[in-house]
Amino acid sequence: MFNKTKLSYYKLGAAMTAGVIATSASTSAYANNNFSNIAQNITTSIQSIPGLLTALAYLFGILLGVLGVLKIKDHVENPTQTPLKDGAIRLAAGGALFALPILFQAMNETLDSAGNGGTSASASQMFSVSFNVT
Repeated sequence: MFNKTKLSYYKLGAAMTAGVIATSASTSAYANNNFSNIAQNITTSIQSIPGLLTALAYLFGILLGVLGVLKIKDHVENPTQTPLKDGAIRLAAGGALFALPILFQAMNETLDSAGNGGTSASASQMFSVSFNVT
């Protein structure tokens, strides 16, 4: 009986998921898609990625820095078991992650010299395509 109940819950969940997908998908939302709209949507969607990557870089930079200091402490306490290179590699990787947001800012300033928040680097638009058939 337990297997039948479990199977019926799975069927109910699958039916509800299919119903939500069927009701939320409308064909009019996808009717105006062309290359220009798709490129513009991709450009506007990825504008928040540098902020996310900056936060992750700082978070993992701190984590690797702390782990590097702990490995160096382990090396000082017992040099035969823990090599010094383990702590040094973690510290170097943490420092590189701390430098990553500065590189993001430099790339943004290089692409956007007018200070428009990255909007001057835009995707190209295709208006028409013609093929010369002879």
